[in-house]
Amino acid sequence: MKVSASFLSSHNIPNDLIRLDHTDLDFIHVDVMDGKFVSNKTLPFREMRHISDYTSKRLDVHLMVANPSKYIPLYAELNCEYITFHVEVLENIEEDLKLIHDYSIKCGLAIKPDTKVSSLIPYLPYLDLILVMSVEPGEGGQEFISSSKDKIREVRDLIDSYHLNILINVDGGVNDKTISMCRDSDMVVAGSYIIRGDDFQEKISSLR
Repeated sequence: MKVSASFLSSHNIPNDLIRLDHTDLDFIHVDVMDGKFVSNKTLPFREMRHISDYTSKRLDVHLMVANPSKYIPLYAELNCEYITFHVEVLENIEEDLKLIHDYSIKCGLAIKPDTKVSSLIPYLPYLDLILVMSVEPGEGGQEFISSSKDKIREVRDLIDSYHLNILINVDGGVNDKTISMCRDSDMVVAGSYIIRGDDFQEKISSLR
């Protein structure tokens, strides 16, 4: 199981990024919110761009924004492994996925808890990753929605039915108790569970 850590709940981002850099964490999960697609807003890019001053870990960027094409060129400047945006934006999805690939970055689509898995089908040929939201996007510290276990399985069955090599990532309420419901995924995002712990490495290891 790959692990990506979100610093959304951090009270000292530079310090926590440095601490995460000294673990065997796979990725830093970067939540980007515009106050439109979701009600909350995150730090502006002029501040986010300094993430790699504090960590050499590759970034897993999650765009919770109404207009991904505005943000993709900005975050493509950083040390990104993945850039993911939401299938619920509905417009220009194929074009934005191609734009991410144009920067030689892997692309993903995220899906909210109430969105049908079938909405992903038209875009499967372009995807490297599918992000299953196990909470409503836009706010850290929420509890894992238990029905997400079935959704993860449904996404896995969909990928297998098309014989595609697409990673499944799960984001929201992931901890040592809920990780058992994520076993059909390849990767998980954990925020509060890691960041609010004393020993980051211990928390990361408990999810593998």
